[in-house]
Amino acid sequence: MENMSAEGKLKELGLVLPPAPPPGGVYRPIVITGNLLYLSGHGPVREDGSLIKGKVGIDLDKEQGKDAARQVGLTMLSTLQTQLGSINKVKRVIKVLGMVNSSLDFEDHPYVINGCSELFRDIWGEENGIGSRSAVGFGSLPGKIAVEIEATFELNQ
Repeated sequence: MENMSAEGKLKELGLVLPPAPPPGGVYRPIVITGNLLYLSGHGPVREDGSLIKGKVGIDLDKEQGKDAARQVGLTMLSTLQTQLGSINKVKRVIKVLGMVNSSLDFEDHPYVINGCSELFRDIWGEENGIGSRSAVGFGSLPGKIAVEIEATFELNQ
């Protein structure tokens, strides 16, 4: 598994990427400095372009929240592929920041963000697909999306 390319792993897993979202404000989807790529916050875009919305712990249970975080990961992969031409240009995941639109008493933010982290592990492998991470709850997110995630990646030289 570690030797297969990220693009190859994507195909092997039969994953379908949603459309890469256009910026929803004054920012760039990615910024590259040196060999680091900073990926702006992404929401859970479905294949049809619609968004997964709702508050985890009220509208969505933690499994649905985890599925939303996985969908965010797929959306992030779509932007990487669109911006870079190939996700094979990514060497490793450095840092993931996961933000969960959740009820005040919700406690399983790390479980929810595992939806994205497990996807990245499956794409880039145990060594390169798992980076440092924060998983936090928010009272609201843009457009009432369930999850927003941003990440930093190391690029191949």
